[in-house]
Amino acid sequence: MDLTLTDEEREIRDWVRTFVTRELMPLEPKVLERERNGERGITIEEVVALQDKARQSGFFGIQTPEEFGGMGLGAVMNALIEIEIGRTFVPFRFGGEADNILFDANDEQKETYLRPTIEGKRRSCFAITEPGAGSDARNIRTSAVRDGDEWVINGEKTFITGGDVADFTMVFAVTDKEKGANGGVTCFLADRETGWTSSPIPTMGEWGPASLSFQDVRVPHSAILGEEGRGFELAMRWIGKGRYVLPARALGACERLVEMAMDQAKNRVTFGEPIANRQAIQWMIADSAVEIEALRWLVLTAAWQIDHGLDSRQVQSMAKLYGGVKANQIVDRVLQIHGGMGYTRELPVERWYRELRLLRIYEGTDEIQRRTIARNLLSGHVSVRGHLG
Repeated sequence: MDLTLTDEEREIRDWVRTFVTRELMPLEPKVLERERNGERGITIEEVVALQDKARQSGFFGIQTPEEFGGMGLGAVMNALIEIEIGRTFVPFRFGGEADNILFDANDEQKETYLRPTIEGKRRSCFAITEPGAGSDARNIRTSAVRDGDEWVINGEKTFITGGDVADFTMVFAVTDKEKGANGGVTCFLADRETGWTSSPIPTMGEWGPASLSFQDVRVPHSAILGEEGRGFELAMRWIGKGRYVLPARALGACERLVEMAMDQAKNRVTFGEPIANRQAIQWMIADSAVEIEALRWLVLTAAWQIDHGLDSRQVQSMAKLYGGVKANQIVDRVLQIHGGMGYTRELPVERWYRELRLLRIYEGTDEIQRRTIARNLLSGHVSVRGHLG
């Protein structure tokens, strides 16, 4: 088992680490100040400028195939990159990406939606979650009824990431009630100009979801993404596109947080000596370090399985579950080590506290991950001995 990085992997990771340190971390005070004033932490224009700077160094489209102008990197490399980006709370991702299911578009749709999205000229959102259909995606009620060469969409979507800034959506609607999810759900590409509306949903963190409303929204038959009735398959592929990515970012955040906690422990003196000398503090740091290392290998194992064409769903669910639970425990310890200052908004610890809490809910709750893991084991689909068993 060779657990070392290749020279290329190390070079790319180090470039991203330098970019995050030099370009993103210096923005943190400004981002915090803006968010305290109820403003967007970083503007779209600022993100685009940073993406352009990265592109000048050839960093564009991390996992986008080379035929579309991307780097075409694998899952392991993507995980290493996400870990580095996770070391800052500045909202950022490199340019040149598009939702994985957009690559199922036909030639005309690729020119209208896929390529402009990769180039950053258009913004998309994925719309499946509804007020009554969150973890149970099969329970969606939004409908699409065919009328000649058009489809009329009616329904509500909620907690849609990027929904308030997207100019088109991939919306999932029931097109055949009798068939249900298996054959009765279709994905449509709907421009905002077709009439759907959005409104932001306030949250305890800085994630900015939106609700979407479709009232007699008409789209042409040619707006179907993929095949009619096969939308649920696309939705599951989007949701499972990389559950290792979320815990990878959390891993980077935990690394940075524990580093902050160690600095605080060394500098904070009580009763004549640094609190780093206290066993209670040492055990918090030791437990966090073990959990970080365990999460690292769950994340990288899931990514490695993807790169080798193996079924990684079980390990991805484990990484998502473990990452969410442990990241919340770690940030709680870090806040405790900082004491009262950790609870204030002068430090970013409380911001990470709110942000990491979301990891246990969106793109598959803890409970859903546990159900998935248990069912896979009980059905015999996987073994507790893992893929080496």
